[in-house]
Amino acid sequence: MIGNDIVDLAAAAVESNWKRKGYLEKIFTEAERFLIHVSKDANVMVWLFWTMKEAVYKAAEYNTQTKTFAPCTLSCNNLILHENSACGTVDYKGKKYYCHSGLTPDYIHTIAADCEKTLVLISLKIETYNITDQSYKALKPDSVSHHGRYLALINLSGSLQSTS
Repeated sequence: MIGNDIVDLAAAAVESNWKRKGYLEKIFTEAERFLIHVSKDANVMVWLFWTMKEAVYKAAEYNTQTKTFAPCTLSCNNLILHENSACGTVDYKGKKYYCHSGLTPDYIHTIAADCEKTLVLISLKIETYNITDQSYKALKPDSVSHHGRYLALINLSGSLQSTS
């Protein structure tokens, strides 16, 4: 099981006011809120945790009929931050998922898998998102995420190439 999520930081700045009263409490665990408050860049931490939770949710719930996203039921742990990347785990419904995130000035992208070794087998393609262009579907990605200006596609079975 794999999943991915991307957040366009410019779009998020316009669309979401995570600093409003009660927002963090609805989305993040107490430990996550602590890390957000003590971090050098709270904005990056908010969207990093968000993408980790979303990517895991997509991986875990891909084949289910129930689509109820309850962010506080996902707990981000073991976070290791690097200059342009991060890795960590997310506990969800009694299972541990592994995440790897890319951190850029423009977006944050996270891939998640139920097995740590799977992360190195995933191919990734990030491109400009155009809502009217659905040609990416011909690539048959295993997971699709888009937000703002960005489209992120991942595939476990090899490179993202058109099969037509």
